[in-house]
Amino acid sequence: MQSYLQTVEDVYEQAAISPDATLCCTDSPVWRLPDLVIPPIMLQMNYGCGSTVTPRDLKGDDTILYVGVGGGLEALQFAYFSRRPGGVIAVDSVAAMRDKAAANFIEAARLNPWFHPGFVQILDGNALKLPVPANSVSVAAQNCLFNVFQADDLTQALSEIFRVLKPGGFFATSDPITPAALPETFRRDEIARARCLSGCLTFNEYIETLTSIGFGRVEVRSRTPYRYVTPTEYPGLDRAVLLESVEVLAYKVPDSADGPAVFTGRSAIYAGSNETLTDEMGNVLRRGIPVAVSDAAAMRLGERRDVIVTPSTYHAKGGCC
Repeated sequence: MQSYLQTVEDVYEQAAISPDATLCCTDSPVWRLPDLVIPPIMLQMNYGCGSTVTPRDLKGDDTILYVGVGGGLEALQFAYFSRRPGGVIAVDSVAAMRDKAAANFIEAARLNPWFHPGFVQILDGNALKLPVPANSVSVAAQNCLFNVFQADDLTQALSEIFRVLKPGGFFATSDPITPAALPETFRRDEIARARCLSGCLTFNEYIETLTSIGFGRVEVRSRTPYRYVTPTEYPGLDRAVLLESVEVLAYKVPDSADGPAVFTGRSAIYAGSNETLTDEMGNVLRRGIPVAVSDAAAMRLGERRDVIVTPSTYHAKGGCC
């Protein structure tokens, strides 16, 4: 195992033994759903930088893979929908974290009459070689984990996610990003990498990494401030940096006619004299009605004088093209 990965495991082993509120710095919203009670210990061990899947994304027959079980919070939320043995699979390479999560699920069963610990299957494994068959899960998710990997390992981890997803399934991911490339001296700080800081990619690098693996559709759900880091804290930095947290859904589907369809919250509005416009790809836009479009489609449609294209909001909710 590479030294930086051993450092990551050491940091998370310690966080399993003694909950560390400083490990990640953005509170993940807890789902407030009928009859869902979150054990306090899961909140203390909520080591994430945002949200991954939301209730509107899930179906009762989904099989959900969660990489990095942590305290079990997100796995419990997913189990609320699946409610069957093995409906949620949680993979973690840190034995102490697996043991702690298993104990937390027993407590969750005490607080939630609908829940059984068997609803979550906890597996020993890591993101670089998932112990899950190909094309076997409809949803995969991770929260503030993949940013700890160096480039080659990140490609391997994403390839593993792509392998285990069923065609049409999606990967829900939340990670910190940086507005500009971080100095190499800071990127070599293994402790800062394990704590979800020095391994951040830029937004464009993050999206391009996903599409290069083969995800043909990417929706950017959120992009918010995450952590302000300074040279005083981390001498490897040459300036203060405001890191962000990005939440993304990446679908295992073919590219669109425009190439990978990356949705960042842009809209196209037909403003011509006819009732509708049918573009060269066969998409129909009604006059005056905003239509969510990918960045590639926005660039193409933006060349027309009768179409208005709005800027990215980074809160995408699907789209036509």
